[in-house]
Amino acid sequence: MDIMGLMKKAQAVQAKMKDVQEELERLEVEGQSGGGMVKITLNAKGQMKAIALDPSLLKPEDREMVEDLILAAHADARAKADRLTEEKMQAVTAGLPLPPGMKLPF
Repeated sequence: MDIMGLMKKAQAVQAKMKDVQEELERLEVEGQSGGGMVKITLNAKGQMKAIALDPSLLKPEDREMVEDLILAAHADARAKADRLTEEKMQAVTAGLPLPPGMKLPF
């Protein structure tokens, strides 16, 4: 095993990881529920950036339903953000000899 080559590869991966982390803060995903009546925008790191509610939902008697729709839209956006993050990380670690199942922290 070439330890110097592995060290250089690890340094390159570290630099790419920093770039990917910055990119994940900029990339946005949108989750929806209620047929698009509730939309939540997150960055790929899971930070909520925006929420949009259809005006027809703003009735006091619909409060519980709206709360459920917000949770569902957030879960949808979070799942998309997680998939995007995983794709970006796989691209960074491609070719790195990691044991099966090992993930780098991000």
